[in-house]
Amino acid sequence: MVSTQLREYPKIAVVIPCYRVKEFIAEVINNIGDEVSYIFAVDDFCPDNSGKYIEENISDKRLKVLYNQKNLGVGGAVMTGYHAAIEAGADIIVKVDGDGQMDPKLIPIFVKSIIQGEADYTKGNRFFDLEHIHKMPKLRVFGNAVLSLMNKISSGYWNIFDPTNGYTAISVKVAKKLAFAKISNRYFFESDMLFRLNLIRAVIIDIPMDAKYGDEKSNLVISKVIGDFLCKHCKNFLKRIFYNYFLRDMSLASIELVLGVTLLLFGFTFGGYHWINTLFSGVVNTAGTVMIAAISLIAGLQFILAFLAYDIASVPKYPLSRILES
Repeated sequence: MVSTQLREYPKIAVVIPCYRVKEFIAEVINNIGDEVSYIFAVDDFCPDNSGKYIEENISDKRLKVLYNQKNLGVGGAVMTGYHAAIEAGADIIVKVDGDGQMDPKLIPIFVKSIIQGEADYTKGNRFFDLEHIHKMPKLRVFGNAVLSLMNKISSGYWNIFDPTNGYTAISVKVAKKLAFAKISNRYFFESDMLFRLNLIRAVIIDIPMDAKYGDEKSNLVISKVIGDFLCKHCKNFLKRIFYNYFLRDMSLASIELVLGVTLLLFGFTFGGYHWINTLFSGVVNTAGTVMIAAISLIAGLQFILAFLAYDIASVPKYPLSRILES
């Protein structure tokens, strides 16, 4: 059923960033099904000359090798592929890594929700099936859980998990609305994409997939990037709140956020000042002083929780690609 729909519509392009993947890239490309119209392998200034290896060893009429003149990182490589796919006239762009961890046979599943108008962007989720999580390294499981929480807060997509999963598909109509030049080029690429997609109110769906690990080595070491990711997530969170709740629109949630932050800051400042003053002077604070600090903190927390509930309920639900249909 899916295969028939794919042959009729739409045109699917697969983008594969290539950096030190010579051992796996041939198998990845050879496993891409007939439902795909274009394959763009992007040599991201690879020291192993992945591009030349692909051209010399893989014969596929759909395949085109693109070369970056300097190493741009996974995000930069994907953007190069996105531009090429859009120029070629693709309707959906699927991004698959070249290290063999992502099964190309899942492509029909990733594009199905986009074809049916249920989503603008789909991404893999290796945590969906609890029976397969034990195959993942324990440190990676913990790291991904932490990064997923950071991403939920910064991107506003509270309904998705596994944000560093690079197996994705996107409607070209939606991709054209993204500011490619502003998207992070390196390992923060996938998380930054989610933030950018929220700004245009795109609908995202998680696609269950198994964790697959073989002899390949991931270039992403989560323990080394969590600090950097935390800073970038905080920056994206502040941008998202400002854009969505104060610049683009204002709602009751905007007022709740302002009141919540104001009361919390006042409660901490007022209560902290009098607590420290008591430590040094020995004079016990009055019940009224304590109540002012306590009520401010409690009320502030309630306003913040109310805002959080509104934010969680505001996850985009109506696909942007439908709106953009001519």
